[in-house]
Amino acid sequence: MDNPIILNTQEATLRRLLLDVANHAHVTDNCERPVLRFAGGWVRDKLLGSTSPDIDVGIDNMTGARFGECLERYLKHHAHAEYPADVKLAKIKANPEKSKHLETAHTKLLGLEVDLVNLRKETYTQDSRNPIVEFGSPNEDALRRDATINALFYNLSTEMVEDFTKRGIQDLRSKLIKTPLSPLETFKDDPLRILRAIRFASRLRFQIDPGDKQAMTNHTIKEALIAKITRERVGIEVMKMLKGPNAQVALALLDGLSLYNSVFTTTDYGPVETSGWSRAYLTLHYISEADDLDEKHLSAKIIKKLLLRDADDTYLAWTMTCFIPWGRIAPRNTLGSTTKRVPSPASLAAKDGIKADNRITKLIDDAVFHLQDIIAQRSTNVQDETLTTSPLKRKFSTNLRVSQGQAIRRWGGQWRACVIFSLMTECSELPSDQDVQLLLRQYAAWLEKLQTLDLLDVDQLKPLASGDQIAAVFPRAKKGSWMKKALDIVVEWQLRNPGATDVEQAIEEVKHRARELFPP
Repeated sequence: MDNPIILNTQEATLRRLLLDVANHAHVTDNCERPVLRFAGGWVRDKLLGSTSPDIDVGIDNMTGARFGECLERYLKHHAHAEYPADVKLAKIKANPEKSKHLETAHTKLLGLEVDLVNLRKETYTQDSRNPIVEFGSPNEDALRRDATINALFYNLSTEMVEDFTKRGIQDLRSKLIKTPLSPLETFKDDPLRILRAIRFASRLRFQIDPGDKQAMTNHTIKEALIAKITRERVGIEVMKMLKGPNAQVALALLDGLSLYNSVFTTTDYGPVETSGWSRAYLTLHYISEADDLDEKHLSAKIIKKLLLRDADDTYLAWTMTCFIPWGRIAPRNTLGSTTKRVPSPASLAAKDGIKADNRITKLIDDAVFHLQDIIAQRSTNVQDETLTTSPLKRKFSTNLRVSQGQAIRRWGGQWRACVIFSLMTECSELPSDQDVQLLLRQYAAWLEKLQTLDLLDVDQLKPLASGDQIAAVFPRAKKGSWMKKALDIVVEWQLRNPGATDVEQAIEEVKHRARELFPP
């Protein structure tokens, strides 16, 4: 693989600039000329035919921060017209607690995100994934990396790819994820590399080396994953998996390597059973790929169209699916109160296991709370010909619109994600693919019914009458919970009368039902 990398205009200009800076530093600072290399993921992606806007520049004889100062000085006084006039440099100080014992720097150049780092070697202690970092040779820097395909360099002077592990290019051709050193040693030093390997395998559609897979299942390594890695770092890797192009591959690897309870975990509850989980994430993948299927898969197409409308819906669906095994676990009432909702074990596993943010933990908690209600609404017999002229039929449709509309409003603005959670939960409990297909047809028919009843956006429906307008009708009434009930009556009236705009009629409905607000 001679000279396999062709630089685009931005990359070529960056290369020339960095070499000019290295030559200038050699002359003005009376130091040995730095040897510069593009490193890691950028090299991998270029060899795979894609372009990355993020470039790590490896420097052999000075810190990234010092080279950054040389870069700033050169651009200020000696830059060519093709180079930017000034650059904002962010120095990252040495911080042993974050694996940074030597200063690095970050800047944006020519539309590229550039990290300036020194080549280094790492020495690990038994109880921490944060190594002691020192200057190292290119070989030492390559061997410390998480995978051979991420240990390749592009030498800016020779314009050649350097493979110090002696197998990075071979593994890239073979589509293989393999640690440069012994996998047991590599994962023991930094168990986060397990999750990185899974992420790269899913993103690139590569296989993980069998020896590496075996090491990942080692009991000591699993314990180290829990003990040595902060849950924030675990969460970052998981979220990258879920936002990647092949989330189902990542979940299948976590499942197959028995890593579920090492990742999605909480100290408040023990390990959970995952035997049915695969049917959930495989079904979600099937739905998410429905656009590429023929009309025989109409149910999946309908569900995708109505529930997975954009990238955020899809991301939330994958995130929810991670916690399906926790969905039926009953919470322990540790709060000593029957009025306040106890956090679900699923939401605790999200909060504790991957440090999910409040948006995600609340959504998971809501999905668990509404699980039975959603299943019940889905199961409702809706054999209703809405276009018939039968008064009885029309009345049934109206009642159905009210009950289903009220249900969706109970579930809230993220009701689609809650429905996905319910669907995946039911799938995980089914014995066969045939049963899953039947369930998908039922969900698709239900969702189409909601669409026919014009309820897909009912969560955004605002009461036609305001609180002040209602209060004016009952001037002697004190403020209280009755107002919420009154606004609910208005919304119910709107559900029975879709398209209605007469505020007075809505208020008349409230007056008519005043006894519900103020019982005798």
